[in-house]
Amino acid sequence: MENIKDTYRITDLAAEERPRERMMHLGAQALNTAELLAILLRVGVKGENAVQVGQRLLQTFKGLRGLHQASIEDVSSQHGLGLAKAATIKAAIELGRRLALEAPEERPSIHSPADAAALVQYEMSGLEQEHLRIIVLNTRNQVIDIIELYHGSLNASMVRIGEVFRPAIKRNAASIVVVHNHPSGDPTPSTEDVVVTKAMIEAGILLDIEVLDHLIIGQGRYVSLKERGLAFERETKD
Repeated sequence: MENIKDTYRITDLAAEERPRERMMHLGAQALNTAELLAILLRVGVKGENAVQVGQRLLQTFKGLRGLHQASIEDVSSQHGLGLAKAATIKAAIELGRRLALEAPEERPSIHSPADAAALVQYEMSGLEQEHLRIIVLNTRNQVIDIIELYHGSLNASMVRIGEVFRPAIKRNAASIVVVHNHPSGDPTPSTEDVVVTKAMIEAGILLDIEVLDHLIIGQGRYVSLKERGLAFERETKD
């Protein structure tokens, strides 16, 4: 026990094991995620150094995506954090997300429903409430941004079509992909899902912003309304 009680400080680690020193000598890319979190945390708690706290957070929230998804209240309630450290972690993750979308040559492209689902499925399949998001795309089908518009108990009457297109208009986007989840885990489209998708498609034609697809995310799987031929007209061959 004597070896445990005093190991909660980064300075108790050997110099070559301290995250900050490792980053200075080897670069940030050489650090694992827990070590990067440790730099943000600065200090640990009794019995855990900052790296171990970082490891605990990743385990509790099932990785960096889970930390990004969690509310700041949930993160701050973890032992050894508090609001200031939780805010620092959430801000750093959001900066990373924005950076990825800011570099045009590195932006992910969407050429299929699977491409779109891959961007959001891991996070959205675990949400306990219904969320509606818009993936905003440029003329090359590269992702400009992913915007959350609604969350809670959604139905077609709550979704304002103008709000769906507002992010795309502001960013001079060429097209959008609509995504929402079914907390039940069953991604089967409802009649309301089809009706509101038709309204979005019609509005997109008027605004010259194409609705490429509407995905419904379930537990471990998704449904593309376009692939199912729901709301979208099936392409016909000559």
